Amino acid sequence: MCGIVGYIGDRQAAPILLDSLSKLEYRGYDSAGIAIRNAEEDVQVLKAKGRLNILAEKTDGGKAVTGTIGIGHTRWATHGEPSENNAHPHTADDRTVVGVHNGIIENYQKLKEKLTKRGYSFYSQTDTEAAVKLVDYYYRKYNCGPKDAISKAMVRIRGSYALVLMFNDYPDEIWVARKDSPMIIGTIKNETFIASDVPAILKYTRNVYYIDNLELARLTAGKAEFYNLDGDITDKELTEITWDAEAAEKGGFEHFMMKEIYEQPKAVGDTLNSMLTDGKIDFGKIGLSDDIIKNISQIYIVACGSAWHAGMVSQYVIEELSGTPVRVELASEFRYRKPILDRNGLVVVISQSGETADSLAALREAKEKGIRTLAVVNVVGSSIAREADNVFYTLAGPEISVATTKAYSAQLIAGYCLALQLGFSKGVLGEPEYMRMIAELQALPDKIEKILQDKERLQWFASKISNKKDVFFVGRGIDYAVSLEGSLKMKEISYVHSEAYAAGELKHGTISLIEDGTPVIGILTQGGLYEKTVSNMAECKARGAYLCGVTTYGNYETEETADFVTYVPKADEHFIGSLAVIPLQLLGYYLSVSRGLDVDKPRNLAKSVTVE
Repeated sequence: MCGIVGYIGDRQAAPILLDSLSKLEYRGYDSAGIAIRNAEEDVQVLKAKGRLNILAEKTDGGKAVTGTIGIGHTRWATHGEPSENNAHPHTADDRTVVGVHNGIIENYQKLKEKLTKRGYSFYSQTDTEAAVKLVDYYYRKYNCGPKDAISKAMVRIRGSYALVLMFNDYPDEIWVARKDSPMIIGTIKNETFIASDVPAILKYTRNVYYIDNLELARLTAGKAEFYNLDGDITDKELTEITWDAEAAEKGGFEHFMMKEIYEQPKAVGDTLNSMLTDGKIDFGKIGLSDDIIKNISQIYIVACGSAWHAGMVSQYVIEELSGTPVRVELASEFRYRKPILDRNGLVVVISQSGETADSLAALREAKEKGIRTLAVVNVVGSSIAREADNVFYTLAGPEISVATTKAYSAQLIAGYCLALQLGFSKGVLGEPEYMRMIAELQALPDKIEKILQDKERLQWFASKISNKKDVFFVGRGIDYAVSLEGSLKMKEISYVHSEAYAAGELKHGTISLIEDGTPVIGILTQGGLYEKTVSNMAECKARGAYLCGVTTYGNYETEETADFVTYVPKADEHFIGSLAVIPLQLLGYYLSVSRGLDVDKPRNLAKSVTVE
């Protein structure tokens, strides 16, 4: 990932590709490349690590590269460090096939092994190179055309992809294929454009086709022909884009935050699938064998902000499922208090950007003490990722809104995976329970989707409390940890003073702050703690509080106490925090919108805190 463009027409392709890629820079990337076919039908591939302007300078703004057909890509590294070698486009060994790709190919290692046995060599660390060479393999083996070669490859590839390919033997065509990763095709007169998002081509055409899942297409100048996996032609209607450029960059959403809330099912699914091998969690992929895991005596989770909240949820889950003691530390405190660490422990540093200054300092402190470190980060090649002993990459993709949503949800998955593997390796979890819980994790994306389909009532509730000055969140156990994140979402983007408390602590001072109409939001997903939290909420109501409950379907008696209730699907209670947080994210978002604030760029805050 992250940005795809393509062009075929009667103009020079390179300047158009570079301009289109520039419209996707907001998505974040670490390298860029283009492939252009010239009049002699040779393909030139040019790449550069770093910003797009480096590639532009390398090609004189594209003027130095002639040819009217080409593809381009800005890469946000997932497999392999940011480098010119790993940048797209990627090619078959003799450049018979050239391609770019967005998404995650989960079985790329097995594909590489198969292709290596058949004489292919690999020059990069990417999953994309395996996909391009798999297409080339079928193209040669069956002596077939691009359509059949791509279809055969699509059947073998597991994961998500938007593939754009050029074949040396078909110099006037570009072929595309899609599964789960977005891609659009735009046409006008004798020109065809390809992009992973609308802003890239909005300057050139507003008439686009949306290629569906498991479809492929043959593109020529001004024309697009679509096929299903059986090779049959599928009908497709042109759609006129009516958004302005700024809105289009957000994929039709008013704000990046809402777009990213909607991207959580994919972020959760991709992150989980990246750690599964044959249906089981495989930490061996990141250098943590079962022998290492079973001998871990103590977990220290070090993080800041929302990442710290993800650590708080993980603490409850890891301790209960594995019996391994866990301490969750604020990085800004950990680095100064001279912590006493067990030499057989594991320090887990969580950071979306991988550049958080306090977290990086904490990592270095742990390494100086000789403790093994595991980074949970979202940015490949970041400082924390480079310096940690082991790295668990969350595959949330670039997150633009300052208030994190999908990166937090992906961090929870990392915590759950660690908990399950610790429990299984140490013998606390038997295999049937272990496999059942993995199935529970695999069900989370669909359950998040269900919550997102029923969000209008939360918008109403947000408008109801939009003039309030104080809001309190309460919960017990995992519900308390989730309430911490809900409170942060509200305060950072709506500027409403909000605090989260363990519900049992209300009587130790906090309840004195309750006044008539003060909103109190209770998280109620833990069955064994449900009645106790309801009782705490009732105590607040007796003092004038306006109650909101977040609970699971079936707990309808909550409505007898709370003034407003929103429901989430049932799930294993260890993992239900991934569902309970979604209404809280939406609530913070809608409250900010109702107050007329800048949702994506709240005052005084930065996306990555790289200074102390």
